Amino acid sequence: MLNFEPCILNVKFYFMKMYMLIFLLIFFSLLGYVFVRGYQNFAQFPVLKITYIIVYVSLFLTMMTGFIGSDYFSPTMGSVVPFIGFTFLMVVIYMGIAFLVIDIFRIINHFFIHADVEKYRFGASAVSFGVVVILLIIGNYNFNNPVVTKWNVSAENQTQQKQLRIVMASDLHLNNSIGKKKLQQYVKLINEQNPDIVFFVGDIVDRNIDPFINQRMYEDLLQIKSTYGVFGATGNHEFYSSNKESNYEYYEKAGIRMLFDEAVLIDNSFYVLGRDDRMNLDRKKLSEIINDLDRNFPILLLDHQPFELEEAEKNGITMQFSGHTHNGQFFPGNIIVRFIYELAHGYKQKGNTHYFVSSGLGIWGPQYRIGTKSELVVVDLEL
Repeated sequence: MLNFEPCILNVKFYFMKMYMLIFLLIFFSLLGYVFVRGYQNFAQFPVLKITYIIVYVSLFLTMMTGFIGSDYFSPTMGSVVPFIGFTFLMVVIYMGIAFLVIDIFRIINHFFIHADVEKYRFGASAVSFGVVVILLIIGNYNFNNPVVTKWNVSAENQTQQKQLRIVMASDLHLNNSIGKKKLQQYVKLINEQNPDIVFFVGDIVDRNIDPFINQRMYEDLLQIKSTYGVFGATGNHEFYSSNKESNYEYYEKAGIRMLFDEAVLIDNSFYVLGRDDRMNLDRKKLSEIINDLDRNFPILLLDHQPFELEEAEKNGITMQFSGHTHNGQFFPGNIIVRFIYELAHGYKQKGNTHYFVSSGLGIWGPQYRIGTKSELVVVDLEL
């Protein structure tokens, strides 16, 4: 029998490399485009041109330093440097959009209107920058003030007449930027919901476990109070760690029962099933995991990435909890993810299966939520 798996893996890695190459090309093209257009705005101000170059290059280097080394700084430096760097990235993205709109208008004007608009170019750029600053202030507020999204659901053919309050958090991305103080805010918010059970659906730590250890964040997670405990599944960022097994050891130390393609029966009432993330190309099929389960009990599935929703429906899963998408994190990302995922954020029912996709309690990179929200999901389930 022919084995096509090596070929499939090679194709997947090829496309991953191509994706990264395209991403880097777009990324550096955007940086160059914004630099040139910004520089041209100061054509009549020689001193400001030099200042602009120094500031732009300094912020670029700060951003790259934050990308590469933030986990290895002290908690303070590891918070400040990425914040400045990622803020610069946000400004570049939005000013890139603004410059593009301005250039499109200039092209239209050149061919059809013939108005003298060049003298307004600097003013248009200045107004655009002001709008970006306002958006960043709003976005940072949205990130720092997570909301609680509540849903009420009844399981199909419920027989126990039992209420279960589920609190689901995804994508904390704990690191030096989202550190101990922020985690304490999250734990307080979780406990305020009086959960029966708590789910962490992947990307608990951003990448490196060291900030989690150094700031003793496991002590804060141990303060979570729930009737049936705290359960977790892996996300793609767990696989970015140099030693993901070390991550899992500290998750367990923090009171999180990690589930790797396995299910546990809770209170002789329902199953909690955790799948290893899709980054594990050898993870078990869902049908294999549930093969020996008593199908009279509801099955609550934790699966970080909300791809192939029909798999849970076909296998009779009661509820699936996912994250990963961040709901695009900031505009226009929240529009783009809708074309990638069947359910990029919120709630959906397919057949008898209920799906919940969280925009995430934490965040990756820029600490701004523009057109999205940081959220904790609470589901009151009637079994």
